[in-house]
Amino acid sequence: MDHEFFMNIAIEEAMKAARIGEVPVGAVIVKDGEVIARGYNRVEIDNDATAHAELIAIKEASKKLGVWRLSGCTIYVTLEPCAMCAGAMVHSRIDKLIVGTDDYKRGCAGTVIDLLNFEPFNHKVEVKKGVLAHKCSQILSEFFENLRRSRKEL
Repeated sequence: MDHEFFMNIAIEEAMKAARIGEVPVGAVIVKDGEVIARGYNRVEIDNDATAHAELIAIKEASKKLGVWRLSGCTIYVTLEPCAMCAGAMVHSRIDKLIVGTDDYKRGCAGTVIDLLNFEPFNHKVEVKKGVLAHKCSQILSEFFENLRRSRKEL
């Protein structure tokens, strides 16, 4: 699989989030070389703490495939998942996670804690990190810089 190709699609999703004032995180789910689901953060606009890019994409993929088990699927995410999203990946039986940039405060794919390969769990998710890391990190940095700047202007 061309990880950069699919991560660029996740980045497009992250940019949708940024345009509506959401933290720019995007996700895509791929099965058999085809994008089957997409998602971007919608926490603020939906007033829903669970409206993370990963969960939106997982719900869409399950609906499209007609099953909750997403075996054979790879999820591409611009930012390392939080505990909630990592848990959903384990529960939905996603095979692989491809991460853009690490989350040094909440990352649950090995940076702060590794919930995706926690020994007692019955399912493990293969993780590859650092795909287009600079680009993914830059989008987040610019978003937060702009947010801080606009708050200072008030």
